[in-house]
Amino acid sequence: MKDTIVAISTALGKGAISIVRISGENAIPIVNEIFMGKDLTTAPSHTIHYGYIKEKEELIDEVLVTIMKSPRTFTMEDIVEINCHGGIITTNRILEIILLHGARIAEAGEFTKRAFLNGRIDLTQAEAVMDLIESKSDIARRQALGQLQGKLSNHIQNLREKIKDLLASIEVNIDYPEYYDIEIVTIDKIKATSKELLKELEKLLEDAKSGSVIKEGIKTIIIGRPNVGKSSILNSLLGQEKAIVTDIEGTTRDIVEGNINIDGICLNMIDTAGIRNTEDKIEKIGVEKSLSLINDANLILLVLNGAEVLTEQDLELLKKVDKEKTIVVLNKNDLESKLQEKDIKDFQVVSTNTKEEDGIRCLKEKIKDLFNLEKIENIDTTYLSNARQVSLIKKSYDILMNILDEIEKDLPIDMLTIDLKNIFDLLGEVIGEEYSEEIIDHLFANFCVGK
Repeated sequence: MKDTIVAISTALGKGAISIVRISGENAIPIVNEIFMGKDLTTAPSHTIHYGYIKEKEELIDEVLVTIMKSPRTFTMEDIVEINCHGGIITTNRILEIILLHGARIAEAGEFTKRAFLNGRIDLTQAEAVMDLIESKSDIARRQALGQLQGKLSNHIQNLREKIKDLLASIEVNIDYPEYYDIEIVTIDKIKATSKELLKELEKLLEDAKSGSVIKEGIKTIIIGRPNVGKSSILNSLLGQEKAIVTDIEGTTRDIVEGNINIDGICLNMIDTAGIRNTEDKIEKIGVEKSLSLINDANLILLVLNGAEVLTEQDLELLKKVDKEKTIVVLNKNDLESKLQEKDIKDFQVVSTNTKEEDGIRCLKEKIKDLFNLEKIENIDTTYLSNARQVSLIKKSYDILMNILDEIEKDLPIDMLTIDLKNIFDLLGEVIGEEYSEEIIDHLFANFCVGK
């Protein structure tokens, strides 16, 4: 934290501008040594200065230098940003010179890590920075921005305040029983507060499912036996000829991937090899890979040929899939139907074809209904955005359930405080009030350098 750090904060390559960012107590003096223009050590905060970067007598580049002084900066340290001409050679040369003058290369995510450790943002806001950078849709961007603004942090802090107030009242009752003007904390009060907190945590965990859909997208696989139209459906959904389509069985031997956007939510589509018994070694590997993807998918599109009677392979596939996350797609509805619908009565079913322009519109509508995409798009909800946050809330939820169970067993009030304190600490871990260095190092290691 005492070092002055530097990194390139823009993607390397051809471009109009690159930004080299420096943070730390020596940021301004270091850049002043290599800047030909105004004396930066006397420059007011949050000002931009025109000049040249030089090394000894050599001019390196024409630049604009932004001075931002502590504490009104992202890291709450002095920050200097050098806007130079884009390109690998020039940008790297400026970085090299700054390193020679006493800065060190920033670790991945170290600027954001310093913002957290210096108290400018909490842990959920730090995680939101990376979510914002990696957002795959406009809804994901809005979600990350809401978290960056502190929506989740404020919600967690409110829950901790309720626990803190309850703990304080219990402690006063235990330590000062002789005072008559204090509120007596009864088992009923603890039970009522615990149920209220439980309801809040249930909502967070339920909404986390929508948050995951927004952030990660919907992992979607298309399965079925050969020649039922899986690749044609993929191509229609994508609006391009991504997969090869022929009348020859086994044409698709490996997975084919693509992404589509439905109501702002990304569907990560995977077209799998046609599932059948085969002696072809390469095709067999593709079939095994297709089957292995079923359990990991958020959405399964099981394609059947509506113009044919169900085969044994069709029936086997219907047994393998989870009905809750499967849409049975009866393809080729432009032909006479021969399929017995009693075999698929427990599934969500749509009828499609890839010959007509609107042949798969009903499939898109069914996907929207299944994942409540219209609801997700239109609500402003506080989401848990990653597995770390969800895990801590689940632990808190389980302890609350345990408290309610202990209340039914007439456990003394002072014993319940241990569990309440554990929940208070776990919620503190969500926002970074409580943390270990190992967890923090691991979290920020996944950030990009320069952020």
